[in-house]
Formats: sequence, C-alpha cells, structure tokens
Amino acid sequence: MDFKLQNKVAFVSASSRGLGKSCAMQLAKEGATVVISGRNREELKKVKEDINLNFNNRVDYVICDITKKEDIHNAVAFTINKYQRIDILINNSGGPPSGKFEELNEQEWHRSFELNLLSYVRMIKEVLPYMKEQNYGKIINLASTSIKQPIPDLILSNTFRAGVLGLSKSLSNELAPYNIHVNTVAPGKIATDRVKYLDKINADRQGLSVKEIQEQSKKEIPLNRYGDPQEFGAVVAFLASDVSSYMTGTSILIDGGMVKSF
Repeated sequence: MDFKLQNKVAFVSASSRGLGKSCAMQLAKEGATVVISGRNREELKKVKEDINLNFNNRVDYVICDITKKEDIHNAVAFTINKYQRIDILINNSGGPPSGKFEELNEQEWHRSFELNLLSYVRMIKEVLPYMKEQNYGKIINLASTSIKQPIPDLILSNTFRAGVLGLSKSLSNELAPYNIHVNTVAPGKIATDRVKYLDKINADRQGLSVKEIQEQSKKEIPLNRYGDPQEFGAVVAFLASDVSSYMTGTSILIDGGMVKSF
C-alpha cells in the first residue's frame, strides 16, 4: 500500500537509535522528508547515511536534548526554516530507570517527568501553531505497554507513560477541529538496546543469564518472539499517513499479544 508521504515533512525526536530510528527509516521508506534529532551528532550522521543509502531520500538532522526547552524550540525552528512546514511529529524518548517506588529518589522522578512527559508537551506546543495554520497534522506519541498493564519494577514508566496516554486522548478531542490527529503507540518487547538493558537488569536480579530471561519473556508472548523494530516503524508510518484518516485518540499495542487486558 502506498502511504503517499512523498510531500510530507516529518520530525522524529530521539531518533538516533532504537524505536525512534526505526520510525524515521520507515517514514523515509514511504517517501517522507525526515528530520531526525538526538544528542549524539555521530549517531545522527550514521542514521542520515543509512537513510540516504537505502532510500535516497531527503533527510536532515538537528542536535536536540528533549529535556531542554531551548533545544526543542531550536529544533522545530530549524525544520520550519528549512522546509516551511511540519506535517508529522513523532514524539519519542528514552526509557526511565528501572526500580521500585522506595528505590527511586525525587531527582529521578523529576528527570523522568521532564524526559518522558514534559518533553512531549513542549514539542507539541512548538509544532502546534504550524499545524493549525496548515489545518493538518499527525502527532504520534510513543509510550509503552505500561499504558495498559503496569510493568514490574518500572514504576516511572508506568506513571509517566500513562500521562502520555491522557495527553494524547485529551489533545485528540481539542485538535480535531484543526484536522490534527493524535494517537499513541505502545511497544512491547521490541528488539532494541533498551530491551537488552532491561533484560540484563532482570538477569542480574534473578541470577540468570540474559538468554534465560529472554526465553522466559518469549514464553509470555503469544507470537513467541521479540518484535522487529521495522515492524514497529511500519505501524507508525501507517498512522502518519492519510490511510489512517479516520483514526485519532486511539492507542495501539505492538506487543505480539503480550498484554492480557482488553
């Protein structure tokens, strides 16, 4: 299916690796002009090279620490100055530290709030005037399966990812008159460095090998495997396209059937 993204401009936050990168790659594959962002210039250069090599597509990068308001402002301004519009915003952020409630200090709570929720608010505030002016926009907020089912030892994610869901649902109602669609995507066990990191922590806590932890996890997933980042990116590209023109305010789990709730 042709998603018809050839004339669209997409900004993808935290896209130098992992799920952000997979989203950028899939959007570029579908023909969108993509602006990637992150803190590491060398990693961003590598992603840009990968996109150019595979899709020969227009792509730029901008340095942006999404916990800094000024960086977000400058990144959006860079995109507008270069392309005069932003049609698609993919909000992404790195995962917060693992830990139980009593193991986490107040600084870690503040940091996770800034990284996993406030950064989304700030990014949307920056792009919103342009989307309203063009009477068009697709905002896709990356969260976690914790929006449906809390994950043990990830109370920070459980708290702030749920906030992302509330933000998305509220904005989908407020922004619908401007033809701006807001949706949430929730990855389960996708084969990224973040999941490797969490598997290593669980292995150390339980005195098991990482491979044993992975095998345990796969048994909890009906499809009996971790997801491929490309599979995740493809769903995001669908939501970013006009093929999903009657979808807003929804949340989609991409988890191989892992979450048991309705």
